[in-house]
Amino acid sequence: MSVTFLNADNFDTEVMQCADRVLIDFYADWCGPCHMLSPVIEQVAEERADIHVCKVNVDRAPELAAQFGITSIPALVVMDGGRIIRRSVGFMPKEDVLELLK
Repeated sequence: MSVTFLNADNFDTEVMQCADRVLIDFYADWCGPCHMLSPVIEQVAEERADIHVCKVNVDRAPELAAQFGITSIPALVVMDGGRIIRRSVGFMPKEDVLELLK
């Protein structure tokens, strides 16, 4: 499955109305650890069809970053049924991302 880029216009449809568990990666183009995490997120998206993987560029969608209280990036948020069930900040290897999704 591919990664969906979120903004204020598609957030409700892609996240709040999604029947699957959702992984949201909050990132910025200038962030080094975000660049390190990006391939990991892409791998998870390809390998886990049961997870809806999304990304939010905090510079392009600051309202979403504020809504989730994102103050450091990269930040991962796992949602299920429209509610946050887990959060993490900073780079993590794929195994840890998969553990976060359990």
